[in-house]
Amino acid sequence: MHILVTGGAGFVGSHAVRLLTNQGHEVSIYDNLSTGHSQLAEGFRLIEGDLCDGRMLGRALAGVDVVMHFAASAYVGESVINPRKYFENNVQNGLRLLNGAVDAGVRRIVFSSTCAVYGIPSELPITEATPCNPVNPYGASKLFFERALQAYDCAYGVKSVRLRYFNAAGADESGGTGELHVPETHLIPLALEAAAGVRPDLEMFGDDYPTLDGTCVRDYIHVTDLGMAHVQAVDYLQDGDSVTLNLGNGRGYSVKEVIGAVERVTRSRVPVRVSARRAGDPPVLVASSKMAEQVLGWRPRRDLESIIASAWH
Repeated sequence: MHILVTGGAGFVGSHAVRLLTNQGHEVSIYDNLSTGHSQLAEGFRLIEGDLCDGRMLGRALAGVDVVMHFAASAYVGESVINPRKYFENNVQNGLRLLNGAVDAGVRRIVFSSTCAVYGIPSELPITEATPCNPVNPYGASKLFFERALQAYDCAYGVKSVRLRYFNAAGADESGGTGELHVPETHLIPLALEAAAGVRPDLEMFGDDYPTLDGTCVRDYIHVTDLGMAHVQAVDYLQDGDSVTLNLGNGRGYSVKEVIGAVERVTRSRVPVRVSARRAGDPPVLVASSKMAEQVLGWRPRRDLESIIASAWH
């Protein structure tokens, strides 16, 4: 099948592109490279364009069987400071893509969503039935697009798999591609940089959360495991109906536990500097991914130390 991957020069998207290609799919990357990296698209068909460019997007969608939509602004803290950017990029541009897909006759979409749609969850672990109540504009923008997909299914027959990630991390085991964010805001690469002496310390946002050690608890999922879920979602959409699925490991680790794992993997100390909490950060986010196993036959294969070891490599 011909798959158009928006944001395919980004972290998760670039891993999915490689896995899709290995499965024999024809892949085109559509990316404006505002946060993506051209080197992550080397060896693949790259269309450098913006989702607000209707003419270029229309040409890119011609002959496409499935759209895999990663392109988005994705920093929680920034979304609180600059919500306009998030609703323009994630909602308005997302709707342009969705309308373009409908006009081009594309009726299958795999959407990169987020656990941020849940906000501060009412139950743990979080299931797909947990009420959605996002506490930051990033989560709200992703939930809006999920609901647009549901409406387009009812009205136009657009089938979608909406994948709610928990914390993506790690790197391809080959060492050829991994996290490459500018600026870097993700815990594991920041902790590794502090362990390597690339930065003087790791800034830890808050040590007074209502958790066992006072730091945020998150569910970390290896980026290759995430990528495989997208491949399996494409296969599922050949005959399957629309569905929303969580993707996580089902185990939560606090910031302090992650730091301890980084120190074991690197055999180096991670110097830490404690700062105030960030706005919009829930204390605990841990997934149940049982539905993804039932629907897609997917389950994560890599644990936290494997994730950290691949990123360190």
